[in-house]
Amino acid sequence: MPKVSVIIPAYNAMTYLPETVESVLRQTFTDFEVLIIDDGSSDNIVQWVSELEDPRVKLISQDNQGVSVARNTAIAHAQGEYLAFLDADDLWAPTKLEKQVICLDRHPSVGLVHTWMVFIDREGKSTGRVMTSNAEGDAKKQLLEKNMVACSSVMVRRCCLQTVGGFEPNLHFAEDWDMWIRISSHYPFAVIKEPLYYYRQVPNSLSKNLQVLEQAFYFVIEKAFRSVPPELLYLKNHSYGYANLCLAWKALQSSCRDCNLAYSYRQQAISYYPQLRYTREYMRLSMAITALQLFGNDSYSKLLELAYALRRRILNVPKLNSTNSFSLVDKSTQ
Repeated sequence: MPKVSVIIPAYNAMTYLPETVESVLRQTFTDFEVLIIDDGSSDNIVQWVSELEDPRVKLISQDNQGVSVARNTAIAHAQGEYLAFLDADDLWAPTKLEKQVICLDRHPSVGLVHTWMVFIDREGKSTGRVMTSNAEGDAKKQLLEKNMVACSSVMVRRCCLQTVGGFEPNLHFAEDWDMWIRISSHYPFAVIKEPLYYYRQVPNSLSKNLQVLEQAFYFVIEKAFRSVPPELLYLKNHSYGYANLCLAWKALQSSCRDCNLAYSYRQQAISYYPQLRYTREYMRLSMAITALQLFGNDSYSKLLELAYALRRRILNVPKLNSTNSFSLVDKSTQ
């Protein structure tokens, strides 16, 4: 019986999946199984997995039903005491599993442990940005306000999911946020304050994803606040504010970079939670919208590259190996 089950949903993911799996196989902790859920893909994933020599990697195929159902399928097949989630285009630092297993072994009351996150571009190059989180202990209040836990950074005890149930099958976005809120109602969280997870930013089609993401955010917020005590209801407007701030960023990061839509979401954010205008994230967003308006899409993209290069130089962020993007070097907190 493996100690850890690594769960990777995959839908036409072969562009990055080999690197993703390689980052798992290079873990310093080795007592794991890898469950890849082929969610109705039309690429060559079946052939690719069949040619892998590592017996820890297993493929489970199903009709296309979305990421939540894919993860639930894997959970039903998982044999590990601990479950670790990984998206098919993201990467892990080599010591990620080892440090999380140590944390859960040493702290039996903790139900979920997550890590900090580094942003990388589609080529696997660091943007120089590290997303930190202090969601630990009783994290429910923090999670009601906004999602501070990246899915691919998480390791959770399987017994937690037996308590709270699986991922919401009707959600294709924000399903992890819904799950973390439910777990936080029963178990303390822990965080390893090191960037051990690499999130790949790949521009998506705005028309296909953003409206669904908005609906998912609102679904999770309404569901979560149906059962909170009265003294926490004030957080609902905070939650809508942060959700709209995230949507504004997504509009800028989409393949078509819709400046007007980003501006609209930003205004909705401060209408729900006016104090957001004083946060660093709001100020960064406003600068990005202004830059896109002034310089246009092409020049804005070049400015981003310059900003990433400058940030990598100023901040000593984790660096990717020069020969392959899945060989990663850990650094301490930024």
